[in-house]
Amino acid sequence: MTDRTITANTVAGIHFSLKLDDGQTVDSTEGHEPLLYLHGHHNLAPGLEEALEGKSAGAKFDVTVPPEKGFGEHRPDGMQVVPREAFPDEIEVGMQFGFQDESGNVLPGWIQDIQDDGVHIDLNHPLAGQTLHFSVEVTEVRDASEQELENGHPDGLDEPE
Repeated sequence: MTDRTITANTVAGIHFSLKLDDGQTVDSTEGHEPLLYLHGHHNLAPGLEEALEGKSAGAKFDVTVPPEKGFGEHRPDGMQVVPREAFPDEIEVGMQFGFQDESGNVLPGWIQDIQDDGVHIDLNHPLAGQTLHFSVEVTEVRDASEQELENGHPDGLDEPE
């Protein structure tokens, strides 16, 4: 094992468990391969990435990430009503769709309700406004390849062509 620490442009592998204030586990790598990410490229919640800075393989720790360093505060202006005809016939509450803003950016949105006046969507991340409680174990740290730096993520995370 190397003493390489997590810094910008390193690839790190982590096992983690993510819980909310009520103790509910909302995500975990338990029973799966570690999550690989490219450090310093905004691939994780900012507060988690900050907590990982300087850690090496074998490090285990817990970190609490407030909303402003997680998925942001819940913004009331993120709640929108979209005409029903903008959606396919078969839709359900909880489904995710991509919505294009005035600048052409695609934003993820989740169906909250389906009413006569339209489909109520939420453009906030589902964990916006939540305090995040992570338990983390760093499994590996290595230098990123040139291709990984160019792609902005570790090798093997591209969609098959």
